[in-house]
Amino acid sequence: MVGVGCAVIDFGITHSLDEFMGVQRDFAKAVGWVFGTVAAYVLNSKFSFQSKINAKKAGAVFVLYAVTFAVQMVLWRVTDSPLTSLGLVNPWKNVVSFVIAQGVATVVNFELQRHLIFREAKKTMAA
Repeated sequence: MVGVGCAVIDFGITHSLDEFMGVQRDFAKAVGWVFGTVAAYVLNSKFSFQSKINAKKAGAVFVLYAVTFAVQMVLWRVTDSPLTSLGLVNPWKNVVSFVIAQGVATVVNFELQRHLIFREAKKTMAA
């Protein structure tokens, strides 16, 4: 649920900036991504993983998000031309681009956070 809610924040801002304010498509996506990602981190750490935010985790998440941001922006950009060639126009072209880019980023972010960032330390049994 957190991922879906934050995706709505991301797309709402992206779409509003691009369609209603004339902001360049990639820049609008970057701004939407920042707001959605900050919300996702705060909500995931509190509700999904019941973890306190600390500097070490925040730094690791920053690196993770920087990588997934790059992946998401590449997917956002490379889907534009093929979707236009298929005859899609906005808002549908951006919706499809967003679903592809956001879908990949959401799954990757959640799994990496679950396994690397918010994992509980495993206790070893004394022999």
